[in-house]
Amino acid sequence: MSLSEAVRAGAPPEELAAAELPEEFLATHLRIEDEHTFDGVTGDRDVRKTLHVGPVPMPELAPDEVLIAVMASSVNYNTVWSATFEPMSTFGFLKSYGRQGGWASRHDQPFHVLGSDAAGVIVRAGSGVRHWRVGDHVLVNAACIEDQEASAQADGMLSENQLAWGFETNYGGLAEYTIARASQLIPKPAHLTWEEAATVPACAGTAYRMLVSDRGARMKQGDVVLIWGASGGLGAYAVQMVKNGGGIAVGVVGSERKAEAARALGCDLVINRAEIGVGEDSGDDPAAVLEQGRRLGRLIRQGVGEDPHIVFDHVGQSTFGISVFVVRRGGAVVTCGSSTGYQHRFDNRYLWMRLKRIIGSHVANLQEQVECARLFGQGGIVPALTSLHPLTEAGEATRLVQLNEHIGKVGVLCLADRPGQGVTDPERRARIGEERLTLMRAFAPDGVRAR
Repeated sequence: MSLSEAVRAGAPPEELAAAELPEEFLATHLRIEDEHTFDGVTGDRDVRKTLHVGPVPMPELAPDEVLIAVMASSVNYNTVWSATFEPMSTFGFLKSYGRQGGWASRHDQPFHVLGSDAAGVIVRAGSGVRHWRVGDHVLVNAACIEDQEASAQADGMLSENQLAWGFETNYGGLAEYTIARASQLIPKPAHLTWEEAATVPACAGTAYRMLVSDRGARMKQGDVVLIWGASGGLGAYAVQMVKNGGGIAVGVVGSERKAEAARALGCDLVINRAEIGVGEDSGDDPAAVLEQGRRLGRLIRQGVGEDPHIVFDHVGQSTFGISVFVVRRGGAVVTCGSSTGYQHRFDNRYLWMRLKRIIGSHVANLQEQVECARLFGQGGIVPALTSLHPLTEAGEATRLVQLNEHIGKVGVLCLADRPGQGVTDPERRARIGEERLTLMRAFAPDGVRAR
């Protein structure tokens, strides 16, 4: 029996350890020869032109790493950035990392295995790994930190050499196998399937740090939280974090179907972007930004009676000026990304004269990830999985995210040969309820629903 077959069969640890490692495995990857595919292209940079699913060689394992048989993964927006080589080629990240020498040099390859989420089974552990064993079911935190830096002892995300796994490192999670440091590992919630669990770390962990952690906005009961993109992967978890913590969730979405999803998640008020005139090219005209902000503020006050305490912004250029304007005096805008562009313009008078704050946030440290996963175990937060693709269709899955045609999280089955596997605590799953756990499945595009 091959290692992959043993993993699929649920073989015990001793059989997994005895099985021979494959020399290569199937992975979603970029090729360095495609690096200039979109040079001069001002229109659509279709990710399907550069994303390849094919064999790559098995890397050697460092002492502080584990090799994980990936049962499922999910798509994050950084895979879109990677596949479009915007704002820069990720092969530059791999070269920079490789220059550190030692084990880092393995990452500088003419291919780049992508993916910043994974749920799977440990099949090998390096000699320096102490708290994890072959056979353990794990998730992977996308924050790959340098734990020997002093700053990392206060907060792993402060590490100067912190890297986004599967984006700034090679051998990410959209593959049959992946490598990760032991300091990235999170116990898999036992009541979730592989594909559900794979949607958790990158997006739910990020939302947790942004809203709940003392390093984020420190949301409290009764806070009004404005969530841009409330039906997407990040937004779907942000809405749940707000409701689970006693807040009032105000979601902004781009269609009526997405509004339905936001309401199903628990949004107290849902606003369509068209009502305030926000588009992909918004954010550049200061007068328009203020007018859009005034419209949005009126709608929020009409709906929930007061201005937002917190704005959850990962959209970036097209929304950030509005976010700074619309948040209440003394409130906070917390940001973790810029899918519409990095150059933000805002009227600074509304920031300094009204004592507002901007908080930068990036993924989550390991403790925050473990605390976030605990909320899933309690049933307070449920998976945002909607659609599910096989690994061979990773390009199509990423295209959904690129075009913003998805709702919730887009999952990818890797070594798992069918949905629904990986549950080791069926009693807890039954207590939480299948209907609640699969809440978002109804919002998948036709033909790609997670079964």
